[in-house]
Amino acid sequence: MEPEIKKLLVESIEISKENNQLLQKLVNAQKRANIYRIVYWGIIILSTFGAYYFIQPLLGNLLNVYTGGVSSGTNVGDIFKNLNDKKQTQDLINTINAIK
Repeated sequence: MEPEIKKLLVESIEISKENNQLLQKLVNAQKRANIYRIVYWGIIILSTFGAYYFIQPLLGNLLNVYTGGVSSGTNVGDIFKNLNDKKQTQDLINTINAIK
């Protein structure tokens, strides 16, 4: 093999190894970024549900005050279950507007 071709081959192999190392670093960085993104959104979603869990009784009491205790539900979930059809929803809106 000619020395010049051998030198080019060695340089090519070195460049390939260097590129492989850089690509591995990029892949690892992308994996970490995906994990951090999942943790980030998990925290946001869980904190939203946690806030709803703690605020739900307050919202239920507030809706009972505004509706004058019309609904039989004691929390927000029961109130929304009782609003199945349009007539019940319209009655609730009319009651709220009458209180104002």
